[in-house]
Amino acid sequence: MQNQNAKSKTELKYRAYQYSVKTIEFIDALPNDASTSILAKELLRSATSIGANIIEAKGASSKRDFTNFFTIALKSANESLYWLCLLRDAKKLKSQSLANLLNETKELANILGSSILTLKGKNKF
Repeated sequence: MQNQNAKSKTELKYRAYQYSVKTIEFIDALPNDASTSILAKELLRSATSIGANIIEAKGASSKRDFTNFFTIALKSANESLYWLCLLRDAKKLKSQSLANLLNETKELANILGSSILTLKGKNKF
């Protein structure tokens, strides 16, 4: 079980890192107008924060500290979802990469939310 847990943590870090890379590529393809530029900066900040906080959790000094970093990562995922939806609904870019990012954002948020519930002992099976 511990080996599976370590594998899951490594996979989550990798997914969050790849998500950041894909977000950067997506942002670089956006039109260069005033509103898009502001939204893109907010998205870049929140999207890259997900992986950064997952990595920070690795150095946590306690379970509570670890849970707090995952909670911040979840908040960043939720914020990223907001910016992506704004870009979609404002019709700033219509692409498969936007749909893929929206899907991956939701999946990362679900993984983080589930992990937080497990860490807090609130998972009900």
